Amino acid sequence: MTGSRHTARNRSRSVRLALAFAGALALPACSGFSETLERGYVLQEGALEQIPIGATQEQVLIVLGTPSTVATVSGEAFYYISQKTHRSAAFIPDTVVDQRVVAVYFDKSRRVSKLANYGMKDGRIFDFYSQTTPTGGQELSYLRNILKSVSPKLF
Repeated sequence: MTGSRHTARNRSRSVRLALAFAGALALPACSGFSETLERGYVLQEGALEQIPIGATQEQVLIVLGTPSTVATVSGEAFYYISQKTHRSAAFIPDTVVDQRVVAVYFDKSRRVSKLANYGMKDGRIFDFYSQTTPTGGQELSYLRNILKSVSPKLF
């Protein structure tokens, strides 16, 4: 009889340990778990200001590093793509909070002709560097495709 009482006590202890462990795992989900993730290129504060119009491609590579993609749409351009997501619980999917495409455009002599920091504002592609919305054309379509491929939920 003492053997069965000992076994019952061990089972009870095991059940309590298992419940305590399960509760400990569930606790972070209920205690304000919040996570923000940045993926891709993270633009450093003041980085674009270090690239003057007329700078060479080599200077851009030194300051910004290797681009996420390169395009030859009406001239050559480097694109640095990033995305910021947020989730409020460990088991909930990420929600896109912000996404950006930093674009550096070059002229035929491979010198910077224009800088842009594109993102979404009021549902439209917006250049946060020049504070303008790009007009139609091949470049806007290309940017829309880049942003759409990163996060189709925004389009």
